[in-house]
Amino acid sequence: MPQTVITLSTHGQGLYEFTGQAAEFVRAATSAGSASSDGLLTVFVRHTSCSLLIQENADPDVQTDLNAFFRRLVPPSSDPSMRWIVHTTEGPDDMPAHIKTALTQVSVGIPVTRGRLALGTWQGIYLFEHRDRPHRREIVLHLSA
Repeated sequence: MPQTVITLSTHGQGLYEFTGQAAEFVRAATSAGSASSDGLLTVFVRHTSCSLLIQENADPDVQTDLNAFFRRLVPPSSDPSMRWIVHTTEGPDDMPAHIKTALTQVSVGIPVTRGRLALGTWQGIYLFEHRDRPHRREIVLHLSA
């Protein structure tokens, strides 16, 4: 079963597409014969303050609106509405980042058909960074038959 880890560098809150890297991993694994041309790609992010999304990759306004929605839904702990938060030692964006991750997902499964990701026309795979500072995020890609 082929597996790899990719690292994405983020520069603050936002969505970071890595569809191409995942597709290349699947292409290489299936063409080398180390995996069936049909299967399931499991994508897992090894962090608690970012998450994964499959989302539209055609119109950047979608990303803008998603970022704005999550900022309104879970503002920084310095916001008066978030006074109830206890975990603040890592900054005002930390606990809100954990909440956003709990509301989304850290793992997604994508079918692989004939050696290609079975994504829809406008779908892309994104790391959703919830922290303000830059981070290096590790994403595990695992292809199974």
